[in-house]
Amino acid sequence: MLKFNSRTFKVASLIFVSFLLKSFHLKAQTITPVKEVKRVSIRGLSVIDNKTAWVSGTGGNVGITHDGGLTWTWRQVKGFEKSDFRDIEAFSDKEAIIMSSGTPAVILKTADGGLNWQLKYQQTDKAYFLDAMDFADTKHGFIMGDPIDNKFLLLETKNGGETWAPAADAPVALKDEAAFAASGTCLRVNGIITIVTGGSVSRMLSSPVNKLNWIATPLPLTNGEPSRGAFSVAYGKKQTIVVGGNYAKDKQTDSVVYILPQKHAAQQGNIPQAGPSGYQSCVEYLGGGTFLSTGTPGSNLTTDGGLTWHKIDSTTYNVCRKAKKGSLILLAGDGTIGIYKP
Repeated sequence: MLKFNSRTFKVASLIFVSFLLKSFHLKAQTITPVKEVKRVSIRGLSVIDNKTAWVSGTGGNVGITHDGGLTWTWRQVKGFEKSDFRDIEAFSDKEAIIMSSGTPAVILKTADGGLNWQLKYQQTDKAYFLDAMDFADTKHGFIMGDPIDNKFLLLETKNGGETWAPAADAPVALKDEAAFAASGTCLRVNGIITIVTGGSVSRMLSSPVNKLNWIATPLPLTNGEPSRGAFSVAYGKKQTIVVGGNYAKDKQTDSVVYILPQKHAAQQGNIPQAGPSGYQSCVEYLGGGTFLSTGTPGSNLTTDGGLTWHKIDSTTYNVCRKAKKGSLILLAGDGTIGIYKP
């Protein structure tokens, strides 16, 4: 028979209370859907501050909010009504850059809040398929695309997107390796450039921004098919988290998340004890040990650096992003936009 003294009782009580508090905290996380969203598939999302954010998607559509996501103004980019704008990078309520996946591959820029767009890059060769875009600062940015001649396409700008040219050294791609234009976050730039891949293999490709020298790190995420692999990467203070899975079988929960300690990303890694509820197309760092991920089976949250994940919403979203300057967190999907409340 177990005997409980006062010390044992106190320890058990503290554990129980801690469990209740954690459960209450996780249940308090909510994602509120925005009403009257334009019925387009949205994969591009850029949140500037607590008021301003941009989205981009199919049918040449771009949306902007000035009230934290509650209402949106939509415009169809003239001359590009059939384009699928898979990613967007916004710098203010006036200035933004969009890129399209598919043919033709185009990059456009606006300086007047989306009223007018200027074509900055175009490629009609069907081999060009753009996947994601990110910037180190307002001037220096990169766009990556699927491999051409055994190398990933990597375009670079050093003048805020006015002109684009092939980067000096793009990473080598393995046979049938590719990247996913699912949320614009298979590419991240933050002192280093990081690309995560899928298809025949799952890898992380990383290099310093100003002197391209690529290091390849194998990822134990599901791979071997065109629909499987790593889809998104996010930098935290203590760890880097990669999410993915199999979008064709999105309820499968095996090999969806991989955790890499920030300082030794090439040498160490972990699979979570309890992962997200299936395929995840995007992951975003929120602060501390907290990351938010989302995908077609729903959205998931971790507060312990990726070791355990809890499903907080069942709505399908493609992308989730936090404000560059502020606390606003938005999600977007196929005719859906959500506001995350911690």
